[in-house]
Amino acid sequence: MVVTGATLGGSAAAIALARRHPRLLFATAGVHPHHASELGAERLGELAELASAPEVVAVGECGLDYFRDFAPRAAQRAAFHRQLELAARLRKPVFLHQRDAHEDFLAMLREHGARHRGVAHCFTGGAGELAAYLGLGLAIGITGWICDERRGAHLLAVVRDIPPERLLLETDGPYLLPRDLEPRPASRRNEPAFLPHIAAVVARARGESLASLAASSTAAARSLFGLPPA
Repeated sequence: MVVTGATLGGSAAAIALARRHPRLLFATAGVHPHHASELGAERLGELAELASAPEVVAVGECGLDYFRDFAPRAAQRAAFHRQLELAARLRKPVFLHQRDAHEDFLAMLREHGARHRGVAHCFTGGAGELAAYLGLGLAIGITGWICDERRGAHLLAVVRDIPPERLLLETDGPYLLPRDLEPRPASRRNEPAFLPHIAAVVARARGESLASLAASSTAAARSLFGLPPA
């Protein structure tokens, strides 16, 4: 399982957790666009040191979020650029976030060209966005958003077009608890324990067996992040 870093402090905590559970947990190190103002040029070295740790399998969560705008957009773009450059230098994939910023996000990825690999984390877009990201060679991360009949039903058709070697399954915990869980959990906290439920929904949408999807998505994750064999 990969534990995501979204701040400098959170990335350090993710690494510490991975070190307590070697070969079971891994980490990412990055600064989410909500916290982009934290990653000025003077703190890039701190992130570089974190991202260089052997437990870190990707740089991020990084990207752009124009839906919340918790950080100025110029700061978001600067932080994203720095993390794309860092990932290329370290030869590690990127763990990507995008919300309501598709055009700028796509332009920045194209600017960096073939120097990046990564996953479009928590993909919620349509066929056009999917085609653009696949065209860049990205993997696609599907979460419990697909279980939300109010806003994720379109993904039931979209996931059929994701090549199996590019499809990753995610929780985005503690967020995005699948809405169709029965019985409903007492807590709204999403956990990795619910990943098999998400996998079952995705497998049905793709018309394949749960075992087949589990095998292909696990292989895709191992390939992208360089994870060791089970």
